[in-house]
Amino acid sequence: MNPFSVVIYVVIFFIVIILANSIRILKEYERAVVFRLGRVIGSGARGPGIILLVPFIDKMVRVSLRTVVFDVPPQDIITKDNVSLKVNAVVYFRVVDPEKSVIDVENYLFATSQLSQTTLRSVLGQSELDDLLSKRDKINLQLQQIIDAHTEPWGVKVSNVEVKQIDLPQEMQRAMAKQAEAERERRAKVISAEGEFQASQRLTDAAKVLSEQPSALTLRYLQTLREIATENNSTTIFPIPIDFLKPFMKTLSENVGNKEN
Repeated sequence: MNPFSVVIYVVIFFIVIILANSIRILKEYERAVVFRLGRVIGSGARGPGIILLVPFIDKMVRVSLRTVVFDVPPQDIITKDNVSLKVNAVVYFRVVDPEKSVIDVENYLFATSQLSQTTLRSVLGQSELDDLLSKRDKINLQLQQIIDAHTEPWGVKVSNVEVKQIDLPQEMQRAMAKQAEAERERRAKVISAEGEFQASQRLTDAAKVLSEQPSALTLRYLQTLREIATENNSTTIFPIPIDFLKPFMKTLSENVGNKEN
């Protein structure tokens, strides 16, 4: 191999290295922030597609625009009414300004995760246990607004925050179970009392109707006798209402009066 061929191979080798360091391919969800001698080139991020760099002078930082799902680890929280809890949450966020996410914060993923943990402890620590259990949507919205307001200068948009799980102490779980049982018993007693009250009203109305209509009382009496007769009784005693005897008593009193006259 002559010296000229060696030189050609060396030149080709360096050209390959230069091309490898100057060509970058970005995917659809990626953007690039390019620094040239420490200064950002252009007014925004580049990509997607092919990006050409000046070898050994330009430096590129890749930024993903996809939504990141961050699982906040369980946090020890003392609520406003002095109940100790363990609460974890899920935070959904994404980069909307790649340049800010690289220049204004060192590591936006780590910064957002730490901010989510501290905000979770702060907001839930100002809430009562009943609000955590019954107004979770309101608390989720409050967490999302607070975290998003702090991450906006970093070019990060927090789209949603969800409190995933609330671990209660065993003593609190037993107390809540007793409270729920007492509430169910109270409702059962109220329903029973309401039923008795309505039944007493109906009986009062029925007694009023029967007192105003003696014939209705007689029909009710006959219906009761029929119901008794359908039973397998060997002997049935029929009490005679006083209303049946009133005509005879009236006739008897009139006859006695006539004889005396």
